[in-house]
Amino acid sequence: MNAKYRSSLLFLVFFLTYHFATFAQAPDKLSAAEIQLALKKLNTLGSALYIAAHPDDENQVVIGYLSQTKLMNTGYLALTRGDGGQNLIGPEIRERLGVVRSQELIQARSVDGSKQFFSRAIDFGYSKTADETLALWDKDKILADVVWVIRKFQPDVMITRFPPDERAGHGHHTTSGILAAEAFDLAADPQAFPEQLEYVDVWQPTRLVFNESSWMTEDIEKTSVGNDSILSLDLGVYNPLLGKSVTEIAAESRSKHQSQGFGATGSRGKNMEYFRHVKGKMAEDGLFDDINTSWARVEGGEKVGQLLAQAYTAFRPENPAAAVPKLMEASEALNKLKDGYWKKVKREELDRVIRASLGLYLEVRSGTNALSRSFRSNNRSGIAEYSATPGDSVVLNVEVINRSAVPVQLKSVTFTSIDKDTTINTILDNNRALTYSTEVLIPQDMPYSGPYWLREPHDGFSFTVDDQQLIGMDDTPPAIEAIFNLTIDGKPLDITTPVIYKYNDARIGETYRPFVITPPVFLEVEGDVHVFAEQEAKPIRVSIKAGKSDVSGTVSLQLPAGWSSDPLSYDYAITQKGQEKEFVFNVLPPAGQSVGEIKAVAEQNGQAYDQSMLTIAYEHIPTQTLFPTASAQLVKLDIRKEGETIGYIMGAGDEVPEALEQIGYQVVTLGSHNMSMDQLSSFDAIMIGIRAYNTVDWLRYHNEKLLQYVENGGTLITQYNTGHMLLTQNFAPYELKISRDRVADETAEVRFLQKDHPILNTPNKISKQDFEHWVQERGLYFPDEWDKEQFKAILSINDPGEGPKEGALLVAKYGKGYYIYSGLSFFRELPAGVPGAYRLLTNMISIGKGPETGR
Repeated sequence: MNAKYRSSLLFLVFFLTYHFATFAQAPDKLSAAEIQLALKKLNTLGSALYIAAHPDDENQVVIGYLSQTKLMNTGYLALTRGDGGQNLIGPEIRERLGVVRSQELIQARSVDGSKQFFSRAIDFGYSKTADETLALWDKDKILADVVWVIRKFQPDVMITRFPPDERAGHGHHTTSGILAAEAFDLAADPQAFPEQLEYVDVWQPTRLVFNESSWMTEDIEKTSVGNDSILSLDLGVYNPLLGKSVTEIAAESRSKHQSQGFGATGSRGKNMEYFRHVKGKMAEDGLFDDINTSWARVEGGEKVGQLLAQAYTAFRPENPAAAVPKLMEASEALNKLKDGYWKKVKREELDRVIRASLGLYLEVRSGTNALSRSFRSNNRSGIAEYSATPGDSVVLNVEVINRSAVPVQLKSVTFTSIDKDTTINTILDNNRALTYSTEVLIPQDMPYSGPYWLREPHDGFSFTVDDQQLIGMDDTPPAIEAIFNLTIDGKPLDITTPVIYKYNDARIGETYRPFVITPPVFLEVEGDVHVFAEQEAKPIRVSIKAGKSDVSGTVSLQLPAGWSSDPLSYDYAITQKGQEKEFVFNVLPPAGQSVGEIKAVAEQNGQAYDQSMLTIAYEHIPTQTLFPTASAQLVKLDIRKEGETIGYIMGAGDEVPEALEQIGYQVVTLGSHNMSMDQLSSFDAIMIGIRAYNTVDWLRYHNEKLLQYVENGGTLITQYNTGHMLLTQNFAPYELKISRDRVADETAEVRFLQKDHPILNTPNKISKQDFEHWVQERGLYFPDEWDKEQFKAILSINDPGEGPKEGALLVAKYGKGYYIYSGLSFFRELPAGVPGAYRLLTNMISIGKGPETGR
């Protein structure tokens, strides 16, 4: 497996269809004002695609303006899912963080009314040059993805966030500008990626512009004056139907990026944005100059446009259904048009408006109980209600209500992938609910649920997605969809909705999560990494949980060479779905240092299963269910340590304490309530988690106590922070300034500046071998200025082509103790089981201790 982006997650195939929508959220309930805005948008046929590299790179003001004010079909293509970043709200990193950030982007787009796309590129961490990025990503592969999204989405206008040069500040950023410019031309070339043309046509956008800012061009406001190549627009527009300005909408959208701590406060009034011409026809007054955005651009579309205009005139806020008869006429006229991009887009938009105008509520939720009882369920963790396995039956509860005087008939309900057709032929009387339950059989070959981009192993730089129709998709389609066959005002209309699970949370009320297909059994290996510091067996717990009732078989471990377990296997039998059993294996390491993977396997009905079930649950995104391999890292270390007890101040997304406990330290979490000097003095060392000085507010009031602890003889280890938004500038005992210096190449040479320093010699002799097999990076946000008389720089590292950086590990004697600042990425290396990271960190904790020091 490639060291640049280590991953042990292997995922299985699941149900695959192409879909732009988001899934398993509360149903779309539009206000009258939102319906009116959506009605107006039906007569606007223009599209814009914004392109950048990561979640949060997009300019929400521009996207919100185009979508909510200009009413264009607007999308954001993020080349990556943000897998390589840090997590400020939880423990998810790597692929799991990518799942969180994907959902945050989807939620952001639901706020600003636009669509989200991704390429197959993986955020492998900070990259300093586009050359490195393009080489690691495989340029042709990701360029093909950008071309595919352009051909699929057919933007009239393309907008990049970053220029194709070093001003972008990050190799991924620069690459997004480069690929956008190349794809602008290639999308129209039938010789480029011809395999795509089985599904889409070639497409030539009208123009490509770069969304300039003062970050890239100093004094952009002055530069734009009299410059014909730069279009200046005031986007701080107020939308009276929504009661918000574009900038207020943008703040709400940006605030969905909670894992990055990007909560934003809305602003009002003038907001200038600048767009520099790159390719295509130059714009003079607006981004859509000389672009036909009416129904006249579609053959035979004028009739549809006329009917939609009449529907808009007929609309009444107090009675939105008054527009439905004309909307249904427009629906029939739309159906008669030739298939094409705008027919598909406006079909989806029109169905949404009709449904909202009728107050038509269509819902299918899973549940083994009757409808009302199922809804009262408050089941967050059990799987009985929100899941099923292939071959099992599941009860689906249907609720339909027409809250208008327009005649609506429900003819039938069908389900995707399931042989079940319920014929109803019932008139839906105004505000009279129709509810019923039906039992369906899940096909034996129904694939398991899970993020589609994680179903196959990858090389650490780009995901493996072979189905062309899936590439670019934002989210995983639902396991089952219900199709409601309706007649509205005498005219047919089919509306599709996902099957979901819903329950009532006593604290927040009505709560939704996706209905998922699971394996019949799944396992969990306790912990992500097991470190053996001694030549003794350790107990490792394995739990097995039933995805269906009445499962039995054996559970065993697959171990790397040289490792053994006692016993070799256990028998299990579970009668009830959702129940679990736990087994303990005593695992014995080999004699020498060793790193490998342990995997749990369950046999059931003649088949082997090795999936675990991972749930990612935050209130700002839909609950995500993943099925990674049930595995963990095994690490046998040649390691010695001094000291026993560590006080730890938790940082953002911090898993370091668990790693320290693995090698025998007792770790006590510190908060503002246990920061007295008597309590602090009991610790052999105190560690401060990553970005704690950016995120832990009480630290500003207690930092002096930590420095006094050092002065009295303690060891304080501060892990990396960013220089932006520090809670205090005086966190160190001597001058120390944090920069943006980093070493992104995890194989970069590490040079020892202080070869005789205790931190490299006691109690473990550190060598160059201890810096082998590091993942993603060496470190980040190194100090670039410090008191050279007090701090000793221990290491010198640099990326290829750059000068040496000596701020990765700084040690200072302060009073009787030691203050250590480290920008090394221990938060990545320890969970990944990198032996040298454990050995070096143990030396840092042990400094000043041992028999020779009297401590």
